[in-house]
Amino acid sequence: MAKAKLPDAATPKSADPRARIVDALMELAMARRFEDITIRDICAAAGATLADFRDAYPSKGAILGAFSKRIDRAVLSHDFADLANEAPRERLFEVLMRRLDAMAPYKEGLREIVAWLRRDPASAWAMNQVMLNSMRFMLEAAGIESDGLVGAAKLQGLALAWARVMNVWFDDSEPELSKTMAALDREVTQGERWVAGVERLDRLAAPLKAIARVALEGRPRRRETGDREEAPERASEADAL
Repeated sequence: MAKAKLPDAATPKSADPRARIVDALMELAMARRFEDITIRDICAAAGATLADFRDAYPSKGAILGAFSKRIDRAVLSHDFADLANEAPRERLFEVLMRRLDAMAPYKEGLREIVAWLRRDPASAWAMNQVMLNSMRFMLEAAGIESDGLVGAAKLQGLALAWARVMNVWFDDSEPELSKTMAALDREVTQGERWVAGVERLDRLAAPLKAIARVALEGRPRRRETGDREEAPERASEADAL
């Protein structure tokens, strides 16, 4: 694993302690196991105090959430207007390639973080929500809807596909990232077919969902019915006393 280049006196640091803390964690992840990195280690590398850390983040996991937002912002700052006439899969491919470009300086740190998530299923579950939020904005940048049950399926499917692409990216040393691009193209193509199938099922199920909704709306509220049924009993008990 590559040795981290930690901040030193000659390296300009951000005035924002939140940004410095993110940078420090990603640099430390290049040099050691993620679970062995302490909050004190991060503060020392960031030139921050424990008070700064506490004001900025509640945990290391929260720093990863902030890092994900940083990558989101780097991608979303691009103007994708030139892709307006492209097919959705082409737009999504371009957006996700931009995401890989933004992640490139942090590649070795991300390799260790992904390995840690495999070792810690509970943290992986929590980070899945972070990734779903990021993928929602990636779809939005590509002009693809992500609302409703079908949208939720798109998001989770894309998050899983992205994890597979990253595994290829970690071992792709070619400057043009040909292996990664091939993997991403394959995942996007398969995802497009899968989503089309989900959307067809959703359309077929629409009449059944409408019937169920009408049935539920016409159903009397149990609590109100229960109150009406129980009232005479309570009155009788009071009379008996």
